[in-house]
Amino acid sequence: MRRRDTMNRAGMAAKLAVMVGVLCAIGCTTPKKEIPTDVLTKPQLTSFMIEMYVAEAHLEGILKPRDSAIKLFIPYEEKLKRKYGISDSTLKKTYQYYLENPKELEEVYDALIDSLNLKEQKAIKD
Repeated sequence: MRRRDTMNRAGMAAKLAVMVGVLCAIGCTTPKKEIPTDVLTKPQLTSFMIEMYVAEAHLEGILKPRDSAIKLFIPYEEKLKRKYGISDSTLKKTYQYYLENPKELEEVYDALIDSLNLKEQKAIKD
């Protein structure tokens, strides 16, 4: 079972790496802007995304039909947004900002990948 979890996490890390590469390729020439006040900071976005990816990986491990996982994931996402005090508009603005600033998004994903790898190493030890 741990081998399967490791394989799921490896697949997730590969997806993240591809996403970072694509996003960087799209906007490498975009100049850096100051982060607006209604946009999550890099640490805030990283923390939020860590919880999102962990929940997604957990659901993928227990539920095979994607539509079943989505039905369970959407309420969790709403709960997580409430926990962090994030509105839908703030989340959309945050995603838009980081898509327009790929170097900053890459830093978020680097921190995200590092954090997920540490969680995986800790889970393997336990």
